[in-house]
Amino acid sequence: MEIGILKETYSGETRVPLIPFAVGELIRQGNRVVIQSEAGLASGFEDQAYREAGATVVYSAEEVISRSELILKVYPPSWEEYQRLEEEQILFSFLQLSHATKKNLELLIEKKVTAIGFEAIEDQAGNLIILTVMSEIAGKLAVPLAAHYLQARQGGKGILLGGIPGVPPSVVVVLGAGVVGSNAAILASQMGAQVMVLDKDVSRLRALEEKTQFRIASAVATPYNICRFVPIADVLIGAVFIQMESTPHILDEELIRKMRPHSVFMDISIDQGGCSTTSRPTTIIEPVYLKEGVIHFCVPNIPALVPRTATIALSNILLPFLEQMAEKGPQKILSSQKSFARGFYTYNGFCLKEKIADHLGLPFVEMKT
Repeated sequence: MEIGILKETYSGETRVPLIPFAVGELIRQGNRVVIQSEAGLASGFEDQAYREAGATVVYSAEEVISRSELILKVYPPSWEEYQRLEEEQILFSFLQLSHATKKNLELLIEKKVTAIGFEAIEDQAGNLIILTVMSEIAGKLAVPLAAHYLQARQGGKGILLGGIPGVPPSVVVVLGAGVVGSNAAILASQMGAQVMVLDKDVSRLRALEEKTQFRIASAVATPYNICRFVPIADVLIGAVFIQMESTPHILDEELIRKMRPHSVFMDISIDQGGCSTTSRPTTIIEPVYLKEGVIHFCVPNIPALVPRTATIALSNILLPFLEQMAEKGPQKILSSQKSFARGFYTYNGFCLKEKIADHLGLPFVEMKT
């Protein structure tokens, strides 16, 4: 199979899907890999390392696409990148099509592109294997980033996240006890913050309390409790996630306005649309803005802040899936590999995700495995 790796164009996106070792493994199995020059540079992997692994380095996205059956990238494609895709190619990337515009999906259907989203692929146990790893990274980064923006020099309240003897710690409120929320809550607790976690799933809250030896408090995420605890937060972390759906706006301007001035709101769910009406996507280059007196951090690709770690983790997971794809092709994957097949959004001119197809009024075919 001809595999092409694109250099990322989104502001601050520094990850690359495969490290040179993984490229070499694919080539040893009889595949050919074309990579755009400097695609791995920000992750610490130079062109020469990919050449030594057997890849062909080219200097334009157009050449990568024209020479490849399967296109690999990390950040969801821009409209320009969608337009460059050719008939019946395979697109393998984060796609986030649950809140994409209709024209993106229509183009994939029209060109009969096989579109596979990193965020929807499962392992044999039913876990969203790629999304989980990136969410772990995002959760672990959310807390030190919030601590940074609490500093007076950054426009924050000028308080220490964990406090010191005689001075109480910051209050961290986490909305969601999934992978992002749990990792953030655990780290915030370890750093000495007073942590409150809200989630609708009591079993998740119980597991998190036990894991932290009851150093955190929890509450069911009812509208009453959200309105009760959000205003007392020095740091508010939005970690709301609903698979195959845009994140619901559980916060609005009025509630954000009730937060303490110069508090920090980390909307980690912004990649799915964000959990507040005050949220809008930002970039690693310009990550924050002030809204209703609260510092908003709404970067959708937080793992790109640690690209080497994120790239190695991503490459480790992707390699076996790419080996399967190269050996079997998309049709056999759909019929025999249920966990991998769940990542397919479109195939042969149809949308395979019923919720998305119904929402956008597009043709749907049930995936049969």
